[in-house]
Amino acid sequence: MTRLADPRDCPGAGRRASAQLPKSLSLRLVPIIAGLAGLALTAGLVVHFGAAAVARSLLAVGWLGFAAVCLIQLALIAVMGIAWRALLPETRSWILMWGRLVRDSVAEVLPLSQVGGYVAGARAVVFAGLTGTAAAASTIVDVTLEFVAQLAYTAIALLLLIYLKPDAGLALPAGIGLVVAAVLAALFLIVQRHGFNLLERFARVLGHGWAERTASGAAALHTALAGIYARKTGLFTSFSLHLACWISSTLEVWLALRIAGSPLSFAPVLAIEGLLYAIRTAAFAIPNAVGVQEAGYVLLGATFGLTPEMALALSLLKRARDFTIGLPALAVWQLVESNRLWQRVARR
Repeated sequence: MTRLADPRDCPGAGRRASAQLPKSLSLRLVPIIAGLAGLALTAGLVVHFGAAAVARSLLAVGWLGFAAVCLIQLALIAVMGIAWRALLPETRSWILMWGRLVRDSVAEVLPLSQVGGYVAGARAVVFAGLTGTAAAASTIVDVTLEFVAQLAYTAIALLLLIYLKPDAGLALPAGIGLVVAAVLAALFLIVQRHGFNLLERFARVLGHGWAERTASGAAALHTALAGIYARKTGLFTSFSLHLACWISSTLEVWLALRIAGSPLSFAPVLAIEGLLYAIRTAAFAIPNAVGVQEAGYVLLGATFGLTPEMALALSLLKRARDFTIGLPALAVWQLVESNRLWQRVARR
């Protein structure tokens, strides 16, 4: 009979195991610490520029302005769901609109990374009837096209910044960041088109067990991705709708500023919003870009004459919008998940 190995038989094994736990724990603590630092930065900015002044700016937008901002956001989510459906034309629109709502709600309300939102959105559409492979493949392509559309949106914002404020010091770092992001997007596209071939070869070399299952899953996902990328009209439609949504999202801030009595023309607002979302993307490791969004609004707003208290009010307005839309959506999603779990338990 073979005796099971005892950790005490291996010198240093206990130390290695104990070292792994703190390392894993520290990785989990990074987003928590980053989020807390972001909250502290937000609070510090509000206190520094005056909580009363920020509150007055929020009240100037009023409930009517806030309701308009929420309605615009809901319309954009619906269109982004249609952009997702362009990749899966045989799927009913409401399924992918619902998946998009869950994706955005998880990403903006829960203290998770954007990846958490992608996974939740894919789960939501699977529960609504899509296969896991179709949900995963279409999510990957949809996220990619949305990111490429965001790069185009940021490029437009950067050109507007250079045109409207040629002496702005933000142009150079923004341009460098845009080039780096474009390279990363190109690499991500290459991996999607060719990377799974490498995974399949590696799995075949390993040969048995988990490797075969990995190869099978990778092959199915690769086939689904290839099928989506073969529909050029769907790709172009999805990209165009995403770009239209990015540009149309500028309406929220533009309208809020007009209602608050601090109007800016559409072009400066687009420059602010386009560069702000680029900053948010760069700060992906910080949950909900807490603190980063607020500091970005203050910095970019000052370039176009926006007062710091109004810039902070806009950021807080968007946070309130996300919670107003996201919390009910998450409650419904959890009810759906719970009901499915109880049904599985009852069948056993």
